[in-house]
Amino acid sequence: MLSHEEQISILAHLSKADNVVAEEEYRLIMFIADGLGIPEEKTAEIVNNPRPIPKLKDLPPDEKFNYLFNIIRMMKADGKVHSNEIKFCEKLALNLGYKPGVIADLSAYIYKDPSINSNKNFLRSIADQHLIPLDEQN
Repeated sequence: MLSHEEQISILAHLSKADNVVAEEEYRLIMFIADGLGIPEEKTAEIVNNPRPIPKLKDLPPDEKFNYLFNIIRMMKADGKVHSNEIKFCEKLALNLGYKPGVIADLSAYIYKDPSINSNKNFLRSIADQHLIPLDEQN
């Protein structure tokens, strides 16, 4: 299980994938960090100096899905989806044990605005179709 700070660090990496941390991305990171109980000053420090991305394949299924959900929401936060962000998300999806196509399939149903609730059970059913069998993961 990753620490809350590691979770925020992953989002910080994604926000920097296009070399610019947009205000909307920063606000979303702050919103998520606040929900995790991380103080604003610590979150700002993590955004400025994210940690290396840890191994993610051994996480529990619910945690994997939550990371997937949050990285897609972060990718869409500034209203502009850059190819570097898509590639980062696809790479992270692979690290989580999902096929890269999960990003495109879920993107249609995940909104940048955190106040818009998505049906997570429905999204989880889509994501589960993209799981890479354990014997095929390297």
